[in-house]
Amino acid sequence: MKKAMPLRELLPLLGMTVSAFIFNTSEFMPIGLLTDIAAAFHITEAQAGMLITAYSWVVTLLSLPLMILACRMDFKKLLLGTVGLFGICQILSAVSPNFTVLLLSRLGVACAHAIFWSIASPMAVRLVSEEHRSFALSMIVTGTSVAMIFGLPLGRMIGLTVGWRMTFASVAVVAFIVLFYMSALFPKLPGSQSFTLTQLPELFKNPVLMGLYGITFLFATAYYTGYSYIDPFLQQVAGMPAGLITLALTVFGVAGLLGSFLFSKFYDRMRYSFIQMALLGITLSLLLLSPASVSSWAVIALCVLWGICATAFNVAFQSETIKASSESASAVAMSIFSGIFNLGIGCGTWLGGTVCTYGSIAWIGFAGGIVGVIAAVGFCLVLAPNMKRAK
Repeated sequence: MKKAMPLRELLPLLGMTVSAFIFNTSEFMPIGLLTDIAAAFHITEAQAGMLITAYSWVVTLLSLPLMILACRMDFKKLLLGTVGLFGICQILSAVSPNFTVLLLSRLGVACAHAIFWSIASPMAVRLVSEEHRSFALSMIVTGTSVAMIFGLPLGRMIGLTVGWRMTFASVAVVAFIVLFYMSALFPKLPGSQSFTLTQLPELFKNPVLMGLYGITFLFATAYYTGYSYIDPFLQQVAGMPAGLITLALTVFGVAGLLGSFLFSKFYDRMRYSFIQMALLGITLSLLLLSPASVSSWAVIALCVLWGICATAFNVAFQSETIKASSESASAVAMSIFSGIFNLGIGCGTWLGGTVCTYGSIAWIGFAGGIVGVIAAVGFCLVLAPNMKRAK
């Protein structure tokens, strides 16, 4: 029987969970505020979408090198510096006089994001005793899931009530509260053994890992082709009022928790079928987005399916990435996973913006759905056979 987690482990872990919440809330906030930000600076939604694209590409470029550097540093100092940078850049976002300054401040947040998600899981595991490591990792995932449920719609509600600038300011306040909390309660935690670039070829020679990265990129591209512009889509195409849009985004996040629950119940028994169903559900959600827009409730029902499958896929592929890599390289493998996922976010946002600019915002679901079909076929024909041979 497991012993209860002592407070010296639980309290800093709670701080890490709240940190995960605000970092992911911040990443997705511009999605719910895109229309208001575009209007404030007299630009198009596609131009405002650069806040998401540039952010994700910075994370893509910096995740791996920062992970390698982070291995050599005291984790507490690194964490406090990261949260401090995050909070300062949120303030700069709130007071930005023009779109260029807002974009630069978001790039600063992206740098903090790249560092945080390179060290979050290793730190959480090292904070606790071995018997509580699974719980520690689940707490980090919980912070991310709660951000999807409440963070994005809460940010949008703040933006609708007192303006989008106050949304960034509110996140800054929480960040500085977390900073002071962690400075008092987080223990000294020396960096782990360094990982060098000379060890990377071993990862890149792993066919299963390369397949996981490839499908992850396609999934994220498909997903964010539609999701990055879901707010203006629901306004302009589905004709939904502000309150119903907030409800749809909330339902999307809550459905994600159900996806996480289904993962815990069924994944070990049906790994390949589980991933296939998740990819199929995401692809169908995107392809049916425009046809469903004739009914607000049909769109909300589609958001339920979309949210379930997106979270289920994400958790499953993180699990597969850890399984496919050695224990010593798992943190770097996850860092690369994060970078590739964010590359997909940037490409998806760019693709969706291109569709909006040169076509119609009503087509974003079709564009994302085509990429989703490629991902599903790639998994069934290439990755799944490699995974079975590697068992």
